[in-house]
Amino acid sequence: MLKFIFWSLLCINALLFAFGRGYLGNARPSEREPQRIAAQLNTDKLTLLAPGVASAAKPAPVPAAPQPEPEPEPAAPAAPALVACTEIGGVGEREARRLDKLLAPLELGDKLKKEELAVQEISSHMVMIPPLGSKEAADRKAAELKELGVSNYFIMNDSSNAKWAISLGVFKSEAAAQTLLAALKKQGVSGARIVGRPSSATRLAYRFRNLEPDQKAKLDAIAAKFDDLETRSCK
Repeated sequence: MLKFIFWSLLCINALLFAFGRGYLGNARPSEREPQRIAAQLNTDKLTLLAPGVASAAKPAPVPAAPQPEPEPEPAAPAAPALVACTEIGGVGEREARRLDKLLAPLELGDKLKKEELAVQEISSHMVMIPPLGSKEAADRKAAELKELGVSNYFIMNDSSNAKWAISLGVFKSEAAAQTLLAALKKQGVSGARIVGRPSSATRLAYRFRNLEPDQKAKLDAIAAKFDDLETRSCK
């Protein structure tokens, strides 16, 4: 038994000696630098680099391609300027009926407002001799008219500004008054003239607000169809 133990220890020591010498190979890399370099492959192709060269040799990062700038959105077209206020005034009853008919296709709705206006307008034309200042002066002028063959006259004796004037005729149209005045002058009557006689009347004012340019153009074209109507700006 002792012999067995002796020879076992001797074999173990021999194995340890051989392993330590490297006769049996070594799993750990040798601490000796020449042996490590000799064990490397292609050592003749290795190149030693100075510190910092390795990091400099790294390829520079490829810059990202610039992104195209987005195209600006097209600006919205400007809204057409609206006409704030346009007015057609002094519209009589007959003209109003015709104007309403022409305006209907425009469908203006609340863009159109009508307002009644009380006005003074010339409703008739008088051929007259202006006030003579007294009844006596008016009587003398009347006698003169008789001598000239004028029998159609009237001495005005009311309390108006025309008191002691002499009326020679009243006409609806100015043209008829002009005809009489021309005839009187041929008879030798002097001092006669035509005076417009005002009276109260109701007229309509048409006010249009916030019209678009094409609506304003159509409105002007409609107003042009009337002899005495025109559009004008208002507030």
